[in-house]
Amino acid sequence: MTDVVLDGVDKVYPGGQVAVRNVRLRINEGELFVLLGPSGCGKSTILRMIAGLEEITAGDLWLNGSVANDLPPRERNVAMVFQEGALYPHRTVRGNMMFPLEVSGDDRAEAGAKVVELARALGINTMIDRLPGTLSGGQRQRAAIGRALIREPQLFLMDEPLSSLDARLRTELRIEIAGLVRSTGTTTVYVTHDQVEAMTMADRMAVLRDGVLEDVGTPEQIYEDPATVFVAAFLSSPPINLLHATLWAVEGEGLLLDFGSQRLSVPWHDPRASALISHHGQSVIVGIRPDTLAPIAPGEPAPHGTVLSGLVRELEFHGHEWLAYAEAGIPTVDAADVGRPPPPEQYAPGRPGLRDRLREMFRRPDYREPPEEHAGHHRRTDLVFRIPPGSRPSRGDHYALKVDLPRVLFFGADGRRVTAVRR
Repeated sequence: MTDVVLDGVDKVYPGGQVAVRNVRLRINEGELFVLLGPSGCGKSTILRMIAGLEEITAGDLWLNGSVANDLPPRERNVAMVFQEGALYPHRTVRGNMMFPLEVSGDDRAEAGAKVVELARALGINTMIDRLPGTLSGGQRQRAAIGRALIREPQLFLMDEPLSSLDARLRTELRIEIAGLVRSTGTTTVYVTHDQVEAMTMADRMAVLRDGVLEDVGTPEQIYEDPATVFVAAFLSSPPINLLHATLWAVEGEGLLLDFGSQRLSVPWHDPRASALISHHGQSVIVGIRPDTLAPIAPGEPAPHGTVLSGLVRELEFHGHEWLAYAEAGIPTVDAADVGRPPPPEQYAPGRPGLRDRLREMFRRPDYREPPEEHAGHHRRTDLVFRIPPGSRPSRGDHYALKVDLPRVLFFGADGRRVTAVRR
Protein backbone atom coordinates (compact mmCIF):
# COMPACT_ATOMS: atom_id res chain seq x y z
CA MET A 1 0.00 0.00 0.00
CA THR A 2 1.04 3.59 -0.55
CA ASP A 3 -0.14 7.14 -0.16
CA VAL A 4 -0.13 9.67 -3.01
CA VAL A 5 0.45 13.42 -2.80
CA LEU A 6 0.16 15.84 -5.72
CA ASP A 7 1.78 19.12 -4.74
CA GLY A 8 0.94 21.98 -7.13
CA VAL A 9 0.97 19.70 -10.18
CA ASP A 10 0.57 21.18 -13.69
CA LYS A 11 0.39 19.47 -17.04
CA VAL A 12 0.89 21.60 -20.17
CA TYR A 13 1.09 19.92 -23.57
CA PRO A 14 3.19 21.23 -26.48
CA GLY A 15 1.54 24.31 -27.95
CA GLY A 16 0.49 25.60 -24.54
CA GLN A 17 -2.63 23.47 -23.95
CA VAL A 18 -3.17 23.34 -20.19
CA ALA A 19 -4.65 20.00 -19.10
CA VAL A 20 -4.11 20.22 -15.31
CA ARG A 21 -3.52 23.33 -13.23
CA ASN A 22 -2.03 23.55 -9.73
CA VAL A 23 -3.62 20.39 -8.36
CA ARG A 24 -2.95 19.85 -4.66
CA LEU A 25 -4.31 16.55 -3.43
CA ARG A 26 -3.56 13.84 -0.87
CA ILE A 27 -4.77 10.26 -1.33
CA ASN A 28 -4.41 8.28 1.87
CA GLU A 29 -3.01 4.78 2.24
CA GLY A 30 -5.66 2.10 1.64
CA GLU A 31 -8.22 4.61 0.38
CA LEU A 32 -10.57 4.14 -2.57
CA PHE A 33 -10.32 7.63 -4.05
CA VAL A 34 -12.42 8.72 -7.05
CA LEU A 35 -11.53 11.45 -9.56
CA LEU A 36 -14.82 12.73 -10.98
CA GLY A 37 -15.59 15.22 -13.73
CA PRO A 38 -16.80 15.69 -17.29
CA SER A 39 -14.80 14.62 -20.34
CA GLY A 40 -11.66 16.71 -20.82
CA CYS A 41 -11.43 17.89 -17.20
CA GLY A 42 -7.97 16.35 -16.63
CA LYS A 43 -8.85 13.35 -14.46
CA SER A 44 -7.29 10.72 -16.76
CA THR A 45 -4.23 12.95 -17.21
CA ILE A 46 -3.74 12.97 -13.44
CA LEU A 47 -4.02 9.19 -13.37
CA ARG A 48 -1.45 8.83 -16.14
CA MET A 49 0.95 11.20 -14.33
CA ILE A 50 0.65 9.05 -11.19
CA ALA A 51 1.40 5.95 -13.29
CA GLY A 52 4.39 7.62 -14.95
CA LEU A 53 2.84 7.52 -18.43
CA GLU A 54 2.75 11.34 -18.64
CA GLU A 55 5.51 13.74 -17.61
CA ILE A 56 4.70 16.38 -15.00
CA THR A 57 5.22 19.94 -16.25
CA ALA A 58 5.44 21.55 -12.83
CA GLY A 59 4.96 20.55 -9.19
CA ASP A 60 5.79 17.29 -7.42
CA LEU A 61 4.28 13.82 -7.19
CA TRP A 62 5.05 12.00 -3.93
CA LEU A 63 4.62 8.23 -3.54
CA ASN A 64 5.12 6.83 -0.03
CA GLY A 65 6.97 9.94 1.11
CA SER A 66 9.38 10.17 -1.83
CA VAL A 67 9.31 12.43 -4.89
CA ALA A 68 8.46 10.23 -7.89
CA ASN A 69 8.47 12.72 -10.79
CA ASP A 70 11.38 11.01 -12.53
CA LEU A 71 10.70 7.47 -11.35
CA PRO A 72 10.12 5.08 -14.32
CA PRO A 73 6.67 3.43 -14.45
CA ARG A 74 8.09 -0.05 -13.79
CA GLU A 75 9.57 1.14 -10.47
CA ARG A 76 6.35 2.68 -9.13
CA ASN A 77 4.69 -0.67 -8.34
CA VAL A 78 1.34 0.41 -9.76
CA ALA A 79 -1.22 -1.57 -11.76
CA MET A 80 -3.66 0.05 -14.17
CA VAL A 81 -6.97 -1.00 -15.73
CA PHE A 82 -8.25 0.97 -18.73
CA GLN A 83 -11.70 1.46 -20.24
CA GLU A 84 -11.07 -1.55 -22.46
CA GLY A 85 -9.45 -4.47 -20.63
CA ALA A 86 -6.71 -4.91 -23.31
CA LEU A 87 -6.27 -8.61 -22.62
CA TYR A 88 -3.89 -10.69 -24.72
CA PRO A 89 -6.27 -12.28 -27.26
CA HIS A 90 -4.20 -15.46 -27.73
CA ARG A 91 -4.06 -16.19 -23.99
CA THR A 92 -6.86 -17.66 -21.89
CA VAL A 93 -8.13 -15.90 -18.77
CA ARG A 94 -5.72 -18.07 -16.78
CA GLY A 95 -2.86 -17.16 -19.13
CA ASN A 96 -3.63 -13.43 -18.91
CA MET A 97 -3.73 -13.51 -15.13
CA MET A 98 -0.59 -15.65 -14.94
CA PHE A 99 1.44 -13.37 -17.20
CA PRO A 100 2.59 -10.80 -14.57
CA LEU A 101 3.67 -13.64 -12.26
CA GLU A 102 5.57 -15.36 -15.06
CA VAL A 103 7.42 -12.14 -15.83
CA SER A 104 8.38 -11.70 -12.17
CA GLY A 105 9.60 -15.33 -11.99
CA ASP A 106 7.13 -16.61 -9.35
CA ASP A 107 6.89 -20.34 -8.65
CA ARG A 108 4.48 -21.74 -11.24
CA ALA A 109 2.49 -23.94 -8.85
CA GLU A 110 2.01 -21.13 -6.33
CA ALA A 111 1.13 -18.69 -9.12
CA GLY A 112 -1.47 -21.10 -10.50
CA ALA A 113 -3.15 -21.47 -7.12
CA LYS A 114 -3.16 -17.71 -6.69
CA VAL A 115 -4.82 -17.24 -10.09
CA VAL A 116 -7.57 -19.75 -9.29
CA GLU A 117 -8.25 -18.10 -5.91
CA LEU A 118 -8.51 -14.60 -7.40
CA ALA A 119 -10.61 -15.83 -10.34
CA ARG A 120 -13.06 -17.32 -7.83
CA ALA A 121 -13.24 -14.00 -5.96
CA LEU A 122 -13.96 -12.23 -9.27
CA GLY A 123 -16.62 -14.75 -10.29
CA ILE A 124 -14.78 -15.92 -13.42
CA ASN A 125 -13.41 -19.26 -12.20
CA THR A 126 -15.76 -21.22 -14.48
CA MET A 127 -14.37 -19.50 -17.59
CA ILE A 128 -10.71 -19.48 -16.60
CA ASP A 129 -9.66 -21.54 -19.65
CA ARG A 130 -11.59 -19.49 -22.21
CA LEU A 131 -10.11 -16.94 -24.60
CA PRO A 132 -11.07 -13.24 -24.25
CA GLY A 133 -12.95 -13.29 -27.54
CA THR A 134 -15.50 -15.73 -26.08
CA LEU A 135 -16.25 -13.58 -23.02
CA SER A 136 -18.78 -10.82 -22.42
CA GLY A 137 -17.62 -7.25 -21.76
CA GLY A 138 -18.11 -7.63 -18.01
CA GLN A 139 -16.21 -10.91 -17.92
CA ARG A 140 -13.31 -9.37 -19.83
CA GLN A 141 -13.15 -6.47 -17.38
CA ARG A 142 -13.12 -8.90 -14.45
CA ALA A 143 -10.20 -10.72 -16.07
CA ALA A 144 -8.36 -7.42 -16.65
CA ILE A 145 -8.89 -6.44 -13.01
CA GLY A 146 -7.60 -9.85 -11.94
CA ARG A 147 -4.47 -9.47 -14.08
CA ALA A 148 -3.80 -6.08 -12.46
CA LEU A 149 -4.41 -7.25 -8.89
CA ILE A 150 -2.59 -10.59 -9.12
CA ARG A 151 0.85 -9.10 -8.56
CA GLU A 152 -0.31 -7.22 -5.45
CA PRO A 153 0.61 -3.65 -6.47
CA GLN A 154 0.99 -0.91 -3.92
CA LEU A 155 -1.26 1.34 -5.99
CA PHE A 156 -4.20 0.37 -8.18
CA LEU A 157 -5.30 2.82 -10.92
CA MET A 158 -8.60 2.43 -12.81
CA ASP A 159 -9.51 4.63 -15.79
CA GLU A 160 -13.29 4.45 -16.43
CA PRO A 161 -13.27 0.62 -16.43
CA LEU A 162 -17.08 0.31 -16.59
CA SER A 163 -18.00 3.02 -19.10
CA SER A 164 -18.41 0.62 -22.04
CA LEU A 165 -20.78 -1.73 -20.16
CA ASP A 166 -24.57 -1.64 -19.94
CA ALA A 167 -26.26 -0.04 -16.93
CA ARG A 168 -27.20 -3.26 -15.10
CA LEU A 169 -23.70 -4.71 -15.43
CA ARG A 170 -22.11 -1.42 -14.31
CA THR A 171 -24.21 -1.55 -11.13
CA GLU A 172 -23.19 -5.16 -10.46
CA LEU A 173 -19.49 -4.63 -11.14
CA ARG A 174 -19.07 -1.40 -9.20
CA ILE A 175 -20.27 -3.19 -6.06
CA GLU A 176 -17.86 -6.07 -6.70
CA ILE A 177 -14.89 -3.82 -7.51
CA ALA A 178 -15.39 -1.66 -4.43
CA GLY A 179 -15.67 -4.72 -2.19
CA LEU A 180 -12.65 -6.41 -3.74
CA VAL A 181 -10.20 -3.49 -3.54
CA ARG A 182 -11.29 -2.74 0.03
CA SER A 183 -10.72 -6.37 0.99
CA THR A 184 -7.14 -6.20 -0.34
CA GLY A 185 -6.45 -2.84 1.33
CA THR A 186 -4.80 -1.57 -1.86
CA THR A 187 -4.76 2.19 -2.34
CA THR A 188 -6.98 2.75 -5.38
CA VAL A 189 -7.52 5.78 -7.62
CA TYR A 190 -10.63 5.41 -9.76
CA VAL A 191 -11.51 7.77 -12.63
CA THR A 192 -15.10 8.23 -13.80
CA HIS A 193 -17.51 10.76 -15.28
CA ASP A 194 -20.47 8.95 -13.68
CA GLN A 195 -21.65 10.64 -10.48
CA VAL A 196 -23.46 7.49 -9.32
CA GLU A 197 -20.25 5.43 -9.53
CA ALA A 198 -18.38 8.11 -7.63
CA MET A 199 -21.00 8.53 -4.90
CA THR A 200 -21.48 4.80 -4.31
CA MET A 201 -17.84 3.67 -4.47
CA ALA A 202 -15.64 6.40 -3.02
CA ASP A 203 -14.21 6.73 0.44
CA ARG A 204 -13.33 10.25 -0.70
CA MET A 205 -13.54 11.97 -4.05
CA ALA A 206 -12.32 15.01 -5.98
CA VAL A 207 -14.35 16.92 -8.58
CA LEU A 208 -12.46 18.56 -11.45
CA ARG A 209 -13.41 21.04 -14.15
CA ASP A 210 -11.14 22.35 -16.92
CA GLY A 211 -8.06 20.94 -15.17
CA VAL A 212 -8.83 22.69 -11.88
CA LEU A 213 -9.73 20.98 -8.61
CA GLU A 214 -13.17 22.25 -7.54
CA ASP A 215 -13.85 20.21 -4.40
CA VAL A 216 -12.51 17.33 -2.28
CA GLY A 217 -14.29 15.35 0.42
CA THR A 218 -16.43 12.33 1.20
CA PRO A 219 -19.45 11.75 -1.07
CA GLU A 220 -21.76 12.96 1.72
CA GLN A 221 -19.75 16.14 2.27
CA ILE A 222 -19.60 17.06 -1.39
CA TYR A 223 -23.28 16.35 -2.03
CA GLU A 224 -24.66 18.10 1.04
CA ASP A 225 -22.05 20.87 1.24
CA PRO A 226 -20.61 21.56 -2.26
CA ALA A 227 -17.91 24.21 -2.57
CA THR A 228 -19.04 25.60 -5.95
CA VAL A 229 -22.07 25.93 -8.21
CA PHE A 230 -20.46 23.53 -10.68
CA VAL A 231 -20.05 20.80 -8.05
CA ALA A 232 -23.63 21.25 -6.82
CA ALA A 233 -24.95 20.91 -10.38
CA PHE A 234 -22.67 18.04 -11.41
CA LEU A 235 -23.68 15.93 -8.40
CA SER A 236 -27.40 16.37 -8.87
CA SER A 237 -29.92 14.03 -10.47
CA PRO A 238 -32.56 15.28 -10.99
CA PRO A 239 -30.93 18.67 -11.64
CA ILE A 240 -30.60 21.19 -8.86
CA ASN A 241 -32.53 24.45 -9.19
CA LEU A 242 -30.04 27.32 -9.56
CA LEU A 243 -31.85 30.63 -9.23
CA HIS A 244 -30.72 34.26 -9.54
CA ALA A 245 -31.64 36.45 -6.58
CA THR A 246 -30.74 39.82 -5.12
CA LEU A 247 -30.02 39.71 -1.40
CA TRP A 248 -31.35 42.46 0.88
CA ALA A 249 -30.87 42.86 4.63
CA VAL A 250 -34.18 44.08 6.04
CA GLU A 251 -34.36 45.20 9.66
CA GLY A 252 -36.95 43.26 11.61
CA GLU A 253 -37.42 40.65 8.86
CA GLY A 254 -34.08 39.09 8.12
CA LEU A 255 -32.33 38.54 4.81
CA LEU A 256 -34.63 38.81 1.82
CA LEU A 257 -33.92 36.78 -1.34
CA ASP A 258 -35.60 38.72 -4.12
CA PHE A 259 -36.25 36.61 -7.24
CA GLY A 260 -38.26 39.39 -8.89
CA SER A 261 -41.72 37.85 -8.90
CA GLN A 262 -41.19 35.77 -5.72
CA ARG A 263 -39.26 36.01 -2.47
CA LEU A 264 -37.79 33.93 0.33
CA SER A 265 -36.53 35.19 3.67
CA VAL A 266 -33.69 33.91 5.86
CA PRO A 267 -34.23 34.82 9.54
CA TRP A 268 -31.51 36.61 11.49
CA HIS A 269 -31.07 33.62 13.82
CA ASP A 270 -30.06 31.40 10.88
CA PRO A 271 -26.36 30.50 11.42
CA ARG A 272 -25.59 31.51 7.80
CA ALA A 273 -26.93 35.06 8.21
CA SER A 274 -23.59 36.56 9.29
CA ALA A 275 -21.93 35.37 6.06
CA LEU A 276 -24.87 36.30 3.84
CA ILE A 277 -25.18 39.87 5.10
CA SER A 278 -21.88 40.77 3.41
CA HIS A 279 -23.71 40.30 0.08
CA HIS A 280 -26.37 42.91 0.87
CA GLY A 281 -27.57 44.48 -2.39
CA GLN A 282 -25.67 41.96 -4.52
CA SER A 283 -26.67 39.13 -6.82
CA VAL A 284 -26.38 35.64 -5.40
CA ILE A 285 -27.10 32.18 -6.79
CA VAL A 286 -29.54 30.13 -4.74
CA GLY A 287 -29.27 26.32 -5.04
CA ILE A 288 -32.41 24.34 -4.21
CA ARG A 289 -32.43 20.59 -4.79
CA PRO A 290 -35.79 19.11 -5.93
CA ASP A 291 -36.17 17.13 -2.68
CA THR A 292 -35.87 20.42 -0.77
CA LEU A 293 -39.23 21.51 -2.24
CA ALA A 294 -42.38 19.94 -0.78
CA PRO A 295 -45.83 20.52 -2.33
CA ILE A 296 -48.26 22.16 0.13
CA ALA A 297 -51.63 20.41 0.31
CA PRO A 298 -54.79 22.47 -0.40
CA GLY A 299 -55.90 24.22 2.78
CA GLU A 300 -52.53 23.73 4.49
CA PRO A 301 -51.15 27.03 5.83
CA ALA A 302 -48.19 28.39 3.88
CA PRO A 303 -45.33 29.46 6.19
CA HIS A 304 -44.26 33.07 5.59
CA GLY A 305 -41.01 33.52 3.67
CA THR A 306 -40.46 29.85 2.87
CA VAL A 307 -42.78 29.29 -0.11
CA LEU A 308 -42.25 29.35 -3.87
CA SER A 309 -44.91 28.53 -6.46
CA GLY A 310 -45.10 27.52 -10.09
CA LEU A 311 -47.30 26.24 -12.91
CA VAL A 312 -46.49 22.70 -14.07
CA ARG A 313 -45.31 22.60 -17.69
CA GLU A 314 -44.00 19.03 -17.96
CA LEU A 315 -44.23 15.83 -15.92
CA GLU A 316 -42.10 12.68 -15.76
CA PHE A 317 -43.35 9.48 -14.12
CA HIS A 318 -40.57 7.51 -12.40
CA GLY A 319 -42.69 4.80 -10.77
CA HIS A 320 -41.89 5.76 -7.18
CA GLU A 321 -42.59 9.47 -7.81
CA TRP A 322 -43.44 12.16 -10.31
CA LEU A 323 -40.88 14.76 -11.37
CA ALA A 324 -42.45 18.12 -12.20
CA TYR A 325 -41.00 20.97 -14.28
CA ALA A 326 -42.72 24.25 -13.48
CA GLU A 327 -42.64 27.82 -14.74
CA ALA A 328 -42.23 30.20 -11.81
CA GLY A 329 -41.03 33.46 -13.40
CA ILE A 330 -37.63 33.18 -11.70
CA PRO A 331 -34.37 33.76 -13.64
CA THR A 332 -32.25 30.60 -13.65
CA VAL A 333 -28.52 29.98 -13.92
CA ASP A 334 -26.56 27.61 -16.15
CA ALA A 335 -23.76 26.18 -13.97
CA ALA A 336 -21.53 25.73 -17.04
CA ASP A 337 -21.32 29.51 -17.41
CA VAL A 338 -20.42 30.28 -13.78
CA GLY A 339 -16.94 30.43 -12.27
CA ARG A 340 -15.01 28.97 -15.20
CA PRO A 341 -11.25 29.55 -15.06
CA PRO A 342 -9.76 31.70 -17.84
CA PRO A 343 -9.33 29.84 -21.14
CA PRO A 344 -6.06 27.85 -21.46
CA GLU A 345 -4.53 30.14 -24.10
CA GLN A 346 -4.17 32.86 -21.46
CA TYR A 347 -1.57 30.69 -19.74
CA ALA A 348 1.03 31.00 -22.53
CA PRO A 349 2.93 34.17 -21.49
CA GLY A 350 3.87 36.51 -24.29
CA ARG A 351 1.85 34.65 -26.90
CA PRO A 352 -1.53 35.82 -28.23
CA GLY A 353 -4.44 33.46 -27.55
CA LEU A 354 -5.87 31.34 -30.35
CA ARG A 355 -9.15 33.24 -30.22
CA ASP A 356 -7.33 36.57 -30.67
CA ARG A 357 -5.27 35.24 -33.57
CA LEU A 358 -8.36 33.93 -35.38
CA ARG A 359 -10.14 37.22 -34.92
CA GLU A 360 -7.26 39.09 -36.52
CA MET A 361 -7.07 36.61 -39.41
CA PHE A 362 -10.76 36.72 -40.24
CA ARG A 363 -11.81 40.19 -39.10
CA ARG A 364 -13.73 42.16 -41.75
CA PRO A 365 -14.58 45.88 -41.72
CA ASP A 366 -18.22 45.03 -40.99
CA TYR A 367 -17.34 42.49 -38.26
CA ARG A 368 -19.34 42.84 -35.04
CA GLU A 369 -19.13 40.90 -31.82
CA PRO A 370 -22.35 38.90 -31.23
CA PRO A 371 -24.74 40.61 -28.81
CA GLU A 372 -24.55 39.40 -25.23
CA GLU A 373 -28.07 37.95 -25.30
CA HIS A 374 -27.10 35.52 -28.06
CA ALA A 375 -25.13 33.49 -25.52
CA GLY A 376 -28.36 31.55 -25.00
CA HIS A 377 -30.45 30.44 -22.05
CA HIS A 378 -30.43 26.67 -21.93
CA ARG A 379 -32.84 25.91 -19.08
CA ARG A 380 -36.48 26.37 -20.04
CA THR A 381 -37.95 25.55 -16.64
CA ASP A 382 -37.68 27.58 -13.49
CA LEU A 383 -38.31 24.93 -10.82
CA VAL A 384 -37.89 21.16 -10.68
CA PHE A 385 -39.58 19.36 -7.79
CA ARG A 386 -40.83 15.94 -6.73
CA ILE A 387 -44.45 14.88 -6.30
CA PRO A 388 -44.98 11.79 -4.11
CA PRO A 389 -46.64 8.65 -5.52
CA GLY A 390 -50.41 8.36 -5.32
CA SER A 391 -50.90 11.86 -6.68
CA ARG A 392 -52.51 12.54 -10.05
CA PRO A 393 -50.76 15.70 -11.23
CA SER A 394 -51.58 17.32 -14.56
CA ARG A 395 -49.88 19.85 -16.80
CA GLY A 396 -51.15 23.30 -15.92
CA ASP A 397 -51.56 22.52 -12.19
CA HIS A 398 -50.46 25.27 -9.83
CA TYR A 399 -48.28 24.21 -6.89
CA ALA A 400 -47.23 26.08 -3.78
CA LEU A 401 -43.94 24.61 -2.55
CA LYS A 402 -42.51 24.79 0.95
CA VAL A 403 -38.74 25.32 0.88
CA ASP A 404 -36.55 23.52 3.43
CA LEU A 405 -34.43 26.62 4.12
CA PRO A 406 -31.64 24.96 6.16
CA ARG A 407 -30.78 22.85 3.09
CA VAL A 408 -30.71 25.75 0.63
CA LEU A 409 -27.25 26.57 -0.77
CA PHE A 410 -25.93 30.08 -1.41
CA PHE A 411 -23.22 30.97 -3.94
CA GLY A 412 -21.64 34.24 -5.02
CA ALA A 413 -21.57 35.49 -8.60
CA ASP A 414 -18.15 33.77 -8.97
CA GLY A 415 -19.73 30.39 -8.23
CA ARG A 416 -18.07 29.92 -4.82
CA ARG A 417 -20.06 29.22 -1.67
CA VAL A 418 -21.01 32.30 0.33
CA THR A 419 -21.26 30.37 3.58
CA ALA A 420 -18.54 28.19 5.10
CA VAL A 421 -17.88 24.76 3.56
CA ARG A 422 -17.47 22.13 6.30
CA ARG A 423 -14.82 19.46 5.73
